[in-house]
Amino acid sequence: MSRLSREACAALDATDPLAALREEFALPPGIVYLDGNSLGALPRATPARLAELIEREWGHDLVTGWNRHGWIDLPRRVGDKIARLIGAGPGEVVVADSTSVNLFKLLAAALRLSSGRSVILSERENFPTDLYIAEGLIGLVGGQHRLRLVDGDAVADAVDAECAVVMLTHVNYRSGAMHDLAGITAAAQAKGALVLWDLAHSAGAVPVDLTAAGADFAVGCGYKYLNGGPGAPAFLWVAPRHQEGFRQPLSGWLGHAEPFAFAPDYRPAPGIGRYVCGTPPVLSLAALEAGVDLLLAAEPAGLREKSLRLTETFIAAVEQQAPGLELSLLTPRLSERRGSQVSFRHAAAWPVMQALIARGVIGDFRAPDILRFGFAPLYTRFVDAWDAAAALADILKTGAWDQPDFHRRAAVT
Repeated sequence: MSRLSREACAALDATDPLAALREEFALPPGIVYLDGNSLGALPRATPARLAELIEREWGHDLVTGWNRHGWIDLPRRVGDKIARLIGAGPGEVVVADSTSVNLFKLLAAALRLSSGRSVILSERENFPTDLYIAEGLIGLVGGQHRLRLVDGDAVADAVDAECAVVMLTHVNYRSGAMHDLAGITAAAQAKGALVLWDLAHSAGAVPVDLTAAGADFAVGCGYKYLNGGPGAPAFLWVAPRHQEGFRQPLSGWLGHAEPFAFAPDYRPAPGIGRYVCGTPPVLSLAALEAGVDLLLAAEPAGLREKSLRLTETFIAAVEQQAPGLELSLLTPRLSERRGSQVSFRHAAAWPVMQALIARGVIGDFRAPDILRFGFAPLYTRFVDAWDAAAALADILKTGAWDQPDFHRRAAVT
């Protein structure tokens, strides 16, 4: 990339076909928000939608809202909308529970469908909850399976006759490195393994086509690029060929074929419905739907194009403005290997990030030494990338990060 300037970034914003969508978010003035890969920004439509639901649907119509306003259909309705973002079809995605709970359901399904195979294969740098859930499930089913961890670039070659399921996060939460979803899926399945993808850091930011890839299972969260709000419910996808073949372990009443028959014995609902467990969180689902609707207003190819240009701009701006300041790029430079985030290593990453936040540039820190910046193409501008790089360079050059307040650790990093 040629030498950058703030004026050049402003020119990119002026011709950005997604620029109008930024106005659909309630972003605080004077803040550069680069943490949408942790918590998406608030859509302007969400407060009004929740107020309507609380005051009229719940407040006035009370329990009749389940039928009158279709609350009971929200898990599938929002699931069908998310399906359009991840290359799935109607009736293949449902919104329910958390990513961790959904991962438990699908890992159990994969192990049951892979009888005779004993290994869950993943990468060492996978998000910890995925690894913890695998460990917990292994213990619950009698310890006859084991979790095998390898380096990220060695996963495809590590699949063997013992491997029941490959469990990977599509975009690595630390580095932003993106796996070849279709390639790894094909390689694993050719050796008889199933593949479960965690799309938490990709759905809504980078192209995903589960159907074209022939994948088996996927999960993802609703509060990052889908902008569903803190703790928004998660989604899960099951390939149609697997949907009828498993009775999931969390056999709650709303996963029953006839939940309001109140039968004493469990009979799974047809298709994706059996992967629902308990009562839908209606307020959270309504907020998530508002965020997903904004993503559906954009062309997926346009989102990816802007994401790549934003991350390329930020990398170039940091390296132009902060040379020799002990920053080490962790994120792949190759566009096909990069998600929608940029991570740099720095020995003082925690206090540096706190100094940035104090200046109104919000990214986040990941242990032990990672400065992480997420680029949500719906609302992040090119001047945001420039301004964040300028603030980072100034903080490092002046040593402004080295203050006692910036060294204090918080509960959430």
